[in-house]
Amino acid sequence: MHVLTIDLEEWFHLLDFDATRGEEQWSRYEVRIYENTERILTLLEDSGTKATFFVIGWIARQYPDLVRKIAEKYRLGTHTENHQLVWQQKPEEFKRDLVDSIHRLEDISGKRCEVFRAPGFSIRPSEAWVFETLVDVGIRYDSSIFPARASHGGWPGFPADGPVRIATRTSDIKEFPMPCRTLAGHPFVFSGGGYFRLFPYSLIRKWTDGSSYNLAYIHPRDLDKGQPVLQGLPPIRRFKSYYGLASAESKLRRYLSDFSFTDIHTAAETVDWEAVPSIIPTNWD
Repeated sequence: MHVLTIDLEEWFHLLDFDATRGEEQWSRYEVRIYENTERILTLLEDSGTKATFFVIGWIARQYPDLVRKIAEKYRLGTHTENHQLVWQQKPEEFKRDLVDSIHRLEDISGKRCEVFRAPGFSIRPSEAWVFETLVDVGIRYDSSIFPARASHGGWPGFPADGPVRIATRTSDIKEFPMPCRTLAGHPFVFSGGGYFRLFPYSLIRKWTDGSSYNLAYIHPRDLDKGQPVLQGLPPIRRFKSYYGLASAESKLRRYLSDFSFTDIHTAAETVDWEAVPSIIPTNWD
């Protein structure tokens, strides 16, 4: 099973960075979302690939024509309304933001929005309450679990390397976590974002070949070698944000040619959900 997801964000939607922290700052930067999304749509069309697009509500509000175009062929999920880290919000703030994004995407697409991804994979064990909220608002599928340490969250030791059910008090969430590999005793992700840009394609292909489950994610900015450089980024973060941009598009084209990817909804239909593990987070309270 190979699943492809797109986090539909602008090139400046970097998390936890003062110069790009919120809507007031975002209005200062040039618009590159159309051309960057078109690159992805062309790759999908050329390879006949399905994908799930996790859309920021702010993007849908600013560019409803673009989101409507995507929704004609692909399934939409929510990436929240204002692209803020989960652990920086109170539960009631998170829920308001989530509901706003769902309503916006459903109004634009005319289809139910029932898939979620947290910005920055920012659901940690201490934010397990999020799954209760997802069930409450009608989300059926989640793809927010990063089973290793991450810059903005992560869930090291998450006990699954494939689709699982996450039990809440009222229902289950069907989870598609990021896949990990182990290198020098440390788990790491390889099939998305900066990780995809960092590793040589030969390794990405090898690691993908070696697993029956893989989930990849790409941002439009990952394919934009001409994007401006945001000033003030720490050196390591600047490297992570801009390394490999020149080769990412050709690398993704090859990836989509070598492997058959699909979207989350289609993948979910192939899973025997009664047979996969059911995980009960221990910190609901």
